Amino acid sequence: MPALWIAHVTVTDDEAYGKYAKLAGPAIAAHGGTFIARGGRFVQLEGKERPRNVVARFPSVEDAEACYHSDEYQAALNHARGASERELVIVEISE
Repeated sequence: MPALWIAHVTVTDDEAYGKYAKLAGPAIAAHGGTFIARGGRFVQLEGKERPRNVVARFPSVEDAEACYHSDEYQAALNHARGASERELVIVEISE
């Protein structure tokens, strides 16, 4: 079943996070991920507000998790660590 990768992010270092974003996109695409939302307008109704919200669709939870643990994504993530505060969850879509 397809899955969504949902990230809520507060960027604290634009330059370093830009390096993350440049590398993360191709890593996500290489694992079958496609972006549904990347930034953009949002309305926070509950919980901690993060100004950047990203949603990508993957063929499965396993594909999304494999992406996260891949060497390519981990190389990208090295730029985000210390340059952002984030939460990331993978959720299976029940279709």
